[in-house]
Parts: sequence; C-alpha cells; structure tokens
Amino acid sequence: MAKYTIGVDFGSLSGRAVLVEVESGRELISSIYKYPHAVMDTCLPDGTKLGVDWALQDPQDYIDVLSNTIPELIHQTGISPNDIIGIGTDFTACTVLPVKADGTPLCFLPEFKANPHAYVKLWKHHAAQDKANRLNEIAAARGEKWLARYGGKISSEWEIPKLWQILDESPEVYAAMDSFVEAADWIIWQLTGVQTRNSCTAGYKAMWNKKEGYPPKDFFKALDSRLENVIADKMSCPVTPLGQKAGVISPLAAKLTGLNEGTAVAIGNVDAHVTVPAVKINGVGKILAIMGTSTCHVLLGEEEKMVPGMCGVVEDGILPGFFGYEAGQSCVGDHFEWFVNNCLPAAYLAEARDKTIDIHQLLTEKAEKLTAGESGLLALDWWNGNRSVLVDVDLTGMMLGMTLQTKPEEMYRALIEATAFGTRKIIETFRDNGVPIHEFYASGGISQKNALAMHIYADVINLPVKIAGSTQGPALGSAIFGAVAAGAAAGGYDSVFDATKHMGKLRSDVYLPNPKNAAIYDRLYKEYDILHEYFGRGENDVMKRLKTIKKEVLADQ
Repeated sequence: MAKYTIGVDFGSLSGRAVLVEVESGRELISSIYKYPHAVMDTCLPDGTKLGVDWALQDPQDYIDVLSNTIPELIHQTGISPNDIIGIGTDFTACTVLPVKADGTPLCFLPEFKANPHAYVKLWKHHAAQDKANRLNEIAAARGEKWLARYGGKISSEWEIPKLWQILDESPEVYAAMDSFVEAADWIIWQLTGVQTRNSCTAGYKAMWNKKEGYPPKDFFKALDSRLENVIADKMSCPVTPLGQKAGVISPLAAKLTGLNEGTAVAIGNVDAHVTVPAVKINGVGKILAIMGTSTCHVLLGEEEKMVPGMCGVVEDGILPGFFGYEAGQSCVGDHFEWFVNNCLPAAYLAEARDKTIDIHQLLTEKAEKLTAGESGLLALDWWNGNRSVLVDVDLTGMMLGMTLQTKPEEMYRALIEATAFGTRKIIETFRDNGVPIHEFYASGGISQKNALAMHIYADVINLPVKIAGSTQGPALGSAIFGAVAAGAAAGGYDSVFDATKHMGKLRSDVYLPNPKNAAIYDRLYKEYDILHEYFGRGENDVMKRLKTIKKEVLADQ
C-alpha cells in the first residue's frame, strides 16, 4: 500500500498544502488558502493605525490554513489518513509573534487586540530599523566575532530588532509574553502541543550558533539593560536540528486537520531552505533562488566563509554535513505587482481584458519583443529596501533613463533586469569571498510562469537556469522532511538525502545564456554596479534623506 506525506508552505499571502506519494515524489493534489487578513501594513482590523514600514499578520489565518487545506486534500483524493505517515511545514522568516506559556498569541487576548505589537511581525516588517542600526553599531564596537557570520550586519527583518522594538515601544506586551517565537515553530506547536525551536530560524534569524549558542548576556545588556536575560526569559526553548521529528499530531490537531493522532510531524523549517531537497540539490556550488514576492538565495558549502552582506552562514542550517549560506532580495514579485497596480495607462488594462489575459502576461508579451539594452533604462531593485549585500531597508527604488518615449513594457522589463542584476551582485560577492557557485536553480511562481524573466536571468548571470519540477517547491520540500520525520520503518526515509533522490524533481528544460545578450548585460551591469555603490554605500544618501522627510511630514499630520 502506497504511503503519503503532506507539506504545508506558509507564504506571505496564503498557505499551500500538497499531498505527495513517498516512493515517487508524485504530487497528487494541492490546496491553497488565502489569508483573510493578508498583510496588515496600514491598520489593524479594528482600525488602529500602523506606522511607516509596519507589516503584521493575524495567526488565526495560519490555523485556518490547516483546517481548510488538509481536510480538502484528504476529501478530494480519498486517501485514508492511515496511509499519511508524516507532515512537514515551512514558513517565511523571520516571522515572529509574542505568546503565552501555552502558545496563545497575545493578539487573541481582549486586552491586547488593539495593540499592534501583540500581532505577528511579518518578515518584511521594517519598523525596527533603528534597533538594527544600534545593534550593529554596538556589536561592531565590541568586536563581536559572530557578526561576521551575518555579513557584518543584522537586518531589521531578524528576531532581536523586532523583539527590542516591542520592549521599547510596548513594554506591557514584552512583560506579558512568555515566549517570542517564530511562526515556523508556533505552527508546529499547534500541531503537536509541544513547543520546539528549529535550528534554521535560530541560526539565521536569531544569531544562534551550533557550537557557541546565542551571543553572551553582556552583549544583550549593552543593547538595553532590560535585555540582559532575554534568551532565558523569552527565547529559552532548546534548539532542534533540521530533519528531526518534532512530535506527533495531537488530539486537538487531529480534529482540526483530519489526520490521525500520532502522525509524525517534522521540526519547523524556512520556505527557502526547505526547497533545496525539492530541486535535488545535495552538494556544493549550486545556488537556489526561490522567487516570489521576494527572493531568497541559498547554497551549500563545505567550510565556513565570511561573506559581506550575506544573511547568514549556519552549520547544518539547510542540510546536515554542510554549511548553509543565505542571501536575498527584499523586493521581486512585489515590485512587479506595484508597477501593474500603480503605473499602467487604462489602455493597457483594457487590452488585457479584450485578450482575456492577465496584465502581467500582456506586459511580458510586449517586453519579449524588446532586445537587451533597447529601452535605455536601468533600475535598482530596492523598492522594499536591500537585503543583500547592503543589508539596508532604508534604501529605495530607482529607475534611470526614462524619456517621453518610454513605454510601460520597457519599464516592466527594466524591473525584471534589476532583480537579475541584484542576483548577480549576490553571486559575485559569494565568489569573491571563496564560496564557489557554478550552477543556478530557480523555484517559485516567477520561475514557473515567466519564461522571459528566466531568459533574462540566464543572460545576466551567464549561467544555465534549471527550474524546479514542482510548482509548489517549498511544500514539496516540507513533504520530504515529513517523510524523514516518519522514518523508513513507517514507510518514509531515514535521511533527507535518501528522500531527495526519490521525491525531489527538476524540469527537463533549461534556460541557456544567449552570448550576444550576455555581452550587453555585462555592460549594463557595470552601470548597475556604479549606482549600487553610489547610492548604497553612503556616497549619496539622498534616498535616506527623502525617507526621513517623509516620516517627519507624516508624523505632523
């Protein structure tokens, strides 16, 4: 009798579940549930206004993903829960929330429903940038050696700046929380009834190290005397390696999902990192870009190298036996969406309606008719700040070269090219610092749907682009880890490498670089690099000055 696992991928706007046959990796069915509250970046449900750079979510949406998608998988396929041996999950990160000792989110409590700090802070919550700046200054002044593992800077997207912001701006929430937990771990808590802490988010987002643990108490005291015991007080849960079993489906979770009590549950994971086995990566020199609203770049290395601007290097952080590296871009699909929502003439929208096609498809068709360099445009991909290699959320987007003849499709293509240039900057930075990269893989919606973007990436980075064989890469990766949590005795696998051989998949087609286009993009990239250094390294901080003026004006309104 065939055995199955379920992978659930919690993204920025929805949760996706997939049911996978363990022996072959065949995906039987998937189910998507859109978060009713989406991303709260202007106000809470009760109308409480949020500040600049806020991004919150309601954890009830995550529970609703479980109660909607998993029963649908079972109902639509008729698969018996007796044959579902494991479940794995992944999350965007760093996505964190304050909870009570029993796991109850503070935002569920009546006294905190109107307090923004009681809610989930999504990965792209950037309102703690002042805390990140101060943290980096203090760590550098103290000569903290662990800082180099994060490219020399901790991002405001990571855990400690977000927690410090709560302490500073809402001490009553800080005092009321018993734990500050990653959503990746909180959802496992809801499935098993047991609190766990995965090594991936601990390592990449909370400055934990396999050999050294967290930074010392005196560092946190140097940040703020009230943070001296923050690890013991708010983050004391033991760290568990990836690939381990977190627990089993609890009676409560069985009622919620329709799964059997006792079904194996994998330790939590991060959406980008969990995708590595889904595309059959099992060694060094292969970088994977998971392309969605943002892009996360992950790769494996055999030794620890210090790379400026990387998001982190964590031993066993992606697959056991390797150092896992992470970098990323904070705005990819998000700025394509921004463009179509704000910058198109009515005629383009009407044309898309007349042709009964999506507006992105129309723009792509028009942009495909252009050749590399034809538009005369060049953009920076910082519409949501820069994650790597500058690690600066106060940077903003820019497009250069527009004239009265510039057309929307030219701008759209320039935005795609900008994200490719940003990826090339990341690749070159790794190479320059001793981390080899000779293969490029892509997963996520953009890689599956936009052939033009993949052709541009191949030309810009001058490498073949291999595409994930699943449209639900993170969910498939989570299902793979679910099979490992179940173990071979139950019909799964005893190692992630064995599971990858059978369950991972790639598409047969590969995007190859066009030498002529690659030569043109080499020239354009040189110009991109000049702008990158000029606006990103402090020679001209006009972007930050403009942002300061904006904040001051909004504060006076």
